[in-house]
Amino acid sequence: MAMIEVGFERQNFYPLKRKSALLLKLIAVVFAVLLFCEFLIYYLAIFQCNWPEVKTTAYDGEQASHEPVLKAMFLADTHLLGEFLGHWLDKLRREWQMERAFQTALWLLQPEVVFILGDVFDEGKWSTPEAWADDVERFQKMFRHPSHVQLKVVAGNHDIGFHYEMNTYKVERFEKVFSSERLFSWKGINFVMVNSVAMNGDGCGICSEAEAELIEVSHRLNCSREQARGSRRCGPGPLLPVSAPVLLQHYPLYRRSDANCSGDDAAPPEERDIPFKENYDVLSREASQKLLWWLQPRLVLSGHTHSACEVHHGGRVPEFSVPSFSWRNRNNPSFIMGSITPTDYALSKCYLPREDVVLVIYCGAVGFLVVLTLSHLGLLASPFLSGLNLLRKRKTR
Repeated sequence: MAMIEVGFERQNFYPLKRKSALLLKLIAVVFAVLLFCEFLIYYLAIFQCNWPEVKTTAYDGEQASHEPVLKAMFLADTHLLGEFLGHWLDKLRREWQMERAFQTALWLLQPEVVFILGDVFDEGKWSTPEAWADDVERFQKMFRHPSHVQLKVVAGNHDIGFHYEMNTYKVERFEKVFSSERLFSWKGINFVMVNSVAMNGDGCGICSEAEAELIEVSHRLNCSREQARGSRRCGPGPLLPVSAPVLLQHYPLYRRSDANCSGDDAAPPEERDIPFKENYDVLSREASQKLLWWLQPRLVLSGHTHSACEVHHGGRVPEFSVPSFSWRNRNNPSFIMGSITPTDYALSKCYLPREDVVLVIYCGAVGFLVVLTLSHLGLLASPFLSGLNLLRKRKTR
């Protein structure tokens, strides 16, 4: 009788052991795939990015001096979803992707300042005060940063509305969170941050105020240039560094289309020849000429189109459109890294993981788990055993 009981216990033990082994294997595979796709893949992608080299020696006559280098990251169009648009899974997936990408970039690249070129939110143009507060809280969690890293944000049309939707309440709400400063100087470098939505030129109150602020910035920049030449027309007061500014805004300066844009993250070929609409896709010719005339920038960076592009205005002022940072807008998001001095700059692009690659890995993992489960249940011959059987058959021939 005792022998029968022991045999019965063994019969129950072996199937239980096999099930436990299968469960452990499944858990291990799932954990490994999640760890790679949700964490490690960002380190593998961003680890390949390096700060571009820039000349740090400047000459004033015959005297050479060493210029400090500012490491700046530029990203655009994060489009955090609000309470109305987008599925909750879409929101969760895309926001996790941006959070991991941003936090990994901060840890690996150690930038000194990060600029986000508008359309931080997707529904800021119509969100209620409660929804706005929730969006801001999520943004601050995703894009948290150490105190020694500065984060600067310019307004986009999805943050405060298109020109016809924009009002003082929305602008002030945005500036209360992200500051209203138009001029930011650090390490001898001037950055001018423009509310490009207000550059419509139709004389609206917000537009007139925005233009007046830029004229004042232009005056201060010109005073610094004149003072450096020995002029005293500007009178006493703090001077800006004598350095042509970097212009940052959401809307690109006027260009007909993306026809001359190229690269992996440029607009799709079928969209590049579509003409741009002024004050909707790009700034108007008049507004673009004003900004170039008033500020005389050495470099322009913009967003809005969700795709990369490099153009030269007047044959001398380069503009780089920064692609969207979110998988929701592109399969291959990226951001720009800049090594900038008062007299020179160098830019490079850093690509984030492709969404289709992550999806392929997940699909492959699901297929592997199905095969593994069926093999353990005896419903599918193990590939390893099948291979051994084939080898044995060949040897016996």
